Amino acid sequence: MVESSTVVVETPGESPQRGREGKCPLADRHLDREDVRRVIRECRDESFWCRALPLSLGSMAVTGGLIYNGVLKSSGRFGPLPKVAVAGVLGYVVGKASYMSTCREKFHKLGLEPFGPGFGPGFGPRFWNAPEHRRHCHHVCEECKKEASVRKETSHS
Repeated sequence: MVESSTVVVETPGESPQRGREGKCPLADRHLDREDVRRVIRECRDESFWCRALPLSLGSMAVTGGLIYNGVLKSSGRFGPLPKVAVAGVLGYVVGKASYMSTCREKFHKLGLEPFGPGFGPGFGPRFWNAPEHRRHCHHVCEECKKEASVRKETSHS
């Protein structure tokens, strides 16, 4: 069994940091809450004004035009309202969802991964199978890698 001790991690461009037991030393950096709030507000506003609203209005206009030209039939009881409303809601949802990658990049520039380290460009089977990806930090220092390999070897023995 490996003893737990203080680990000094040297990363390029940074001074050595001391890690506390059970925590990644690179994850201990301070993030300003105002910066996080600003990014959340920007994501919310920009996704609405730049993507969701235009797609919603555009899909409603196209659906209304298709109903007007007879390509789609309007409801006998409610008229064109249900189809136009569904088109608007779908346009809104698609618009919001399409802005997610842009928001993820903004959070990444702050040093955050809001959807966890498994949700990103490399999202896939490794996320579901590897328990080490459930931690709050995705940085692994050399000492931690050695400890993990020793634990893995002793568990397979």
